[in-house]
Amino acid sequence: MTAFAPLIATKLNIRTQQAETVLALLAEGATIPFIARYRKDKTGALDEVVIQQIDDESKALKAFTERKTAIEKSITEQEKMTEELQQKLNNAVTLAELEDIYLPYKPKRRTKAQTAKENGLEPLALLILEQKDTDLPAEAEKYFNEKIKTVDEALQGARDIIAEQVNEDAQLRAKMRKLFEDSATLQSKVVSDKEAEGIKFKDYFDYSEPVMKVPSHRALAVLRGFVEGILRIAIAPAEEQAVEQMEALYAKGISDSSAQVRKAVKDAYRRLLQPALETEFRTMLKQRADEEAINVFSENLKQLLLSSPLGGKKVLAIDPGYRTGCKVVCLDEKGAFKKNDLIYIHEPGKLSSSEHTIRHLVESFHIEAIAIGDGTAGRETEQFIKKLGLGLPVFLVNEDGASIYSASEIAREEFPDQDITVRGAVSIGRRLMDPLAELVKIDPKSIGVGQYQHDVNQFRLKERLDQTVVSCVNQVGVNLNTASKHLLAYVSGIGSTLADNIIKYRNETGGFTNRNQLLKVPRLGGKAYEQCAGFLRIKEGDNPLDGSAVHPEAYTLVKQMAADNKVDVKSLIGNESLVKDINPKQYISEQFGEHTIQDILKELQKPGLDPRSEVQQFEFAAIYSIEEVQVGMVLPGIVTNLTRFGAFIDIGVKQDGLVHVSEIAHKYIQDPNEVLKLNEHVQVKVLEVDQVRKRIALSIKQTQEAPQRQEFRKSNNRSFEQKEKVPDLSGASLTDALSALKKKFGK
Repeated sequence: MTAFAPLIATKLNIRTQQAETVLALLAEGATIPFIARYRKDKTGALDEVVIQQIDDESKALKAFTERKTAIEKSITEQEKMTEELQQKLNNAVTLAELEDIYLPYKPKRRTKAQTAKENGLEPLALLILEQKDTDLPAEAEKYFNEKIKTVDEALQGARDIIAEQVNEDAQLRAKMRKLFEDSATLQSKVVSDKEAEGIKFKDYFDYSEPVMKVPSHRALAVLRGFVEGILRIAIAPAEEQAVEQMEALYAKGISDSSAQVRKAVKDAYRRLLQPALETEFRTMLKQRADEEAINVFSENLKQLLLSSPLGGKKVLAIDPGYRTGCKVVCLDEKGAFKKNDLIYIHEPGKLSSSEHTIRHLVESFHIEAIAIGDGTAGRETEQFIKKLGLGLPVFLVNEDGASIYSASEIAREEFPDQDITVRGAVSIGRRLMDPLAELVKIDPKSIGVGQYQHDVNQFRLKERLDQTVVSCVNQVGVNLNTASKHLLAYVSGIGSTLADNIIKYRNETGGFTNRNQLLKVPRLGGKAYEQCAGFLRIKEGDNPLDGSAVHPEAYTLVKQMAADNKVDVKSLIGNESLVKDINPKQYISEQFGEHTIQDILKELQKPGLDPRSEVQQFEFAAIYSIEEVQVGMVLPGIVTNLTRFGAFIDIGVKQDGLVHVSEIAHKYIQDPNEVLKLNEHVQVKVLEVDQVRKRIALSIKQTQEAPQRQEFRKSNNRSFEQKEKVPDLSGASLTDALSALKKKFGK
């Protein structure tokens, strides 16, 4: 794999040695989070993104190499390999180039050209390609046989042979591919009589856009309409332009033979080349759109997983409902289930007993916070709870995917004696306490933070989302004595089997007191220990460093630092002033470089620091349905989803509103992620309300003053402030006044 390092380094603009190091570490079984966190000195401090790119590029190059080898083998077995052909294969740098070179030698289904050759028409085709002044009808008659009985049949067969030769010309295909890149458009038209059925695709009933500029969301929408049979699509440049370029390579003069060549060239384009390139570019467009959509999903998922946690507090969680009531559960500070009940807040006759139930549970279980699912009846439930005046913080919690969790095997395993409604309420409460620990139990596709996630390549989507979860889990770190096996499974080097074994060992021994005990877990060997130890935390353990992100391989170094400062390790940890005085260069060695030492010192200052911010309370405006939303309203909202075309905002009604990317900021932005984050609290102005289609258009920038206006106002304020500084000259003589002004402002 390290043989690919120079190519990867050039593409990613890094040093070859960096690429070689990463590839070698990956080959040894190191994980990306481990390499990024604990091998910075070897990689030159490459981050996870670049390391992942190196891994992806190496896989792509491996696939390219394997395909090239297969092509070489096929051509060699046909005894058609030449030095010139081998050189062309060696010079190819893309799969498309390889396939173009291989096309004439590729086994294929029976073609018109093959039939014509079998009918003896290849010499006629070669004669026509010479484009000399020839009596073509007379020449064609020479090839009459049982299957070729007319001049037209002979000429048609010859043109079929020429068309296939044109189509298989690698140089011409490269030229046409460049033309498609520069000039092709994606066009869509509605299929006759499908207008009503496909009304959601109305924007694409008569649509055209340069194929290389189509944004991912529009590409996926058009392709979905095509798959559903609503739209007809085409990808091509102007035919005249394409045929003209092809004729320039093949047609010469104005002879009868040249006319036949031109006919063959046009046929080659329409019947063979254009459909093939359209398929290729449609695949490219889909892959590009998939990757963009998957990137959006991955970015959103990362932000969601790293949402602010409430932490270890006793929580009362409510899964709201109308007819079936609201499911209530009590959780202790570790998220353990304690009690469940049912209240009805939409039946006036049961309000009093519901109020009594809540007050009793809050008092009995010493509740410190209340979590309410933000789905159906969520706002009304919030209103009911706040009217009780309990003096507790109340949080509306995104419940996307909670119902999927509650019916899952994971939930049944956790709560075999509880029904799905109770499991759902537990999930809501735990999401507030620790979003990361709870959301890892749910298929990321069910969390609702993507665009067109069901249309993209599902294998690639799962791969990227799993990478995102792994990255987030290891960035935060995991409490070895409290983490679920589902959370442990995402820790670097562990996986589901070792996670199970860790849980069993933990249950049998009563918990871990030091990291070294991990080596006693069945099947957890030295390599797995190296990969996972730094990401697992043991609070109040035998070794204070076990509660930090310092890797066990560096414990000796930390002990030396403590000894040099005449304190023990425990006294060094968290002592910011002492740690700041340590000179990193004093401890640089062959094993530990400056990057690693700086990370250790940073960790010693604030050991085990959670990178996530603290959760903030939020309050919606007093509106509860789309019917109450009026154009011009300025409302508080929460960012619930980010796409490339805009941001979805929860304003407290059932339907999220959309802020188009053009309405987010006063400056031009391409991606909402440039200025917004998931779960961010924002102010929005209502631009449009479509109650029929349940759509709300919002603006963020219209609630903010434009920068130019801000500067103008500041300038006016400065002028006003200067005026205020003019001395009080009332009662002064003219001479004294002029003297005072001159002293204050000069000439």
